[in-house]
Amino acid sequence: MISDNHDELEPTIFSATITPHRSLGNVGFLVLMIVFGVVSFATGIAFLLMGAWPVFGFFGLDVLLLYWAFRVSYRSAAAYEEIKVTAATLIVRKVNHHGKMREWRLNPLWVKLDKVTTEEFGIERLFLVTRGRELTVASYLGPEEKEGFAKQLSNALNEARRGPTRTVLN
Repeated sequence: MISDNHDELEPTIFSATITPHRSLGNVGFLVLMIVFGVVSFATGIAFLLMGAWPVFGFFGLDVLLLYWAFRVSYRSAAAYEEIKVTAATLIVRKVNHHGKMREWRLNPLWVKLDKVTTEEFGIERLFLVTRGRELTVASYLGPEEKEGFAKQLSNALNEARRGPTRTVLN
């Protein structure tokens, strides 16, 4: 069976999937919520015994708001970027946390990787420039990670400009 998608026939020079970083895993979140809930409940009981009964409800509200904030944060972690370089195509695919996808197909011969750098921070922003338009990439990465990513992507774009040099074995 012959595929209509020619990208599958070309060897991939570079491929990366970039996801947002979350420093607190599921177990850490559970521990945080239990500890925060117990402390809030105990403090709320203390205020209740002192006669300040409305404060008890606000401590419960704090626990619910913290839970909601973390759930929103974890839901936004479903977003990601995919970047794939072949000899003929540079594909940038961005998927937001709702699952909505945007895709750009660029010619690697005409794409330049550019960056905004500061002395104290490092690389702040990476973007692809083609035909006077900019496309921000790797926005989820930190400055050190962006440095490594920029080197790898630059090498891949340079290899794509040299032309197909790899052989595909079937």
